[in-house]
Amino acid sequence: MSELTVDVITSLDGYGAAEGWPGFWGMEGPEYFEWMASEPTDYTVLMGRKTYELMSGFASSGAEDVGPLDSLPKVVFSSTLSEPLGWRNTRLVSGDAVEAVRAMKQDGATLRTLGSLSLCRALLTAGLVDRFRVVVFPVVNGATGYDNIYADWPDVRLDLLDQKVFDGRLQMLEYRPTVLDGPPGAPAPA
Repeated sequence: MSELTVDVITSLDGYGAAEGWPGFWGMEGPEYFEWMASEPTDYTVLMGRKTYELMSGFASSGAEDVGPLDSLPKVVFSSTLSEPLGWRNTRLVSGDAVEAVRAMKQDGATLRTLGSLSLCRALLTAGLVDRFRVVVFPVVNGATGYDNIYADWPDVRLDLLDQKVFDGRLQMLEYRPTVLDGPPGAPAPA
């Protein structure tokens, strides 16, 4: 069955990263890594140019373990990159990402995003996201945070599908998102 899952990690106040903090805010643990390793790997990874450049750099340098990502099919959306791409199993789409993902879903592909906040926002706004999964790290990055996950999102109702706690501190929350035209009960836009 075709399904698109948007996966993000975030501080409690909604940032995807923070200046001076290590990856995973230094709070990753064995239960979290075990859960990530146990996830099915029968999907296509969707990402934008910046995420592609970061992750393919990790893969080519060996600086970080990219796990099963190396062998998974990947699609990168960019109008500035050109073929051939250096990371194996990666296809470039330079056209409209929303239309390309809509077509992939019609073809029955199982899809998941990696980073790429503007891509995730566009896919959510277009109503293409079936699952929104967030892992919340117990830190507030008010002074150092950047990449606000929810900046410029539409209003969205989230229906809880699953929840887990890892290592006694990380919360995974999985939702079915519904994009709203505005707050419930508000008059429809003219």
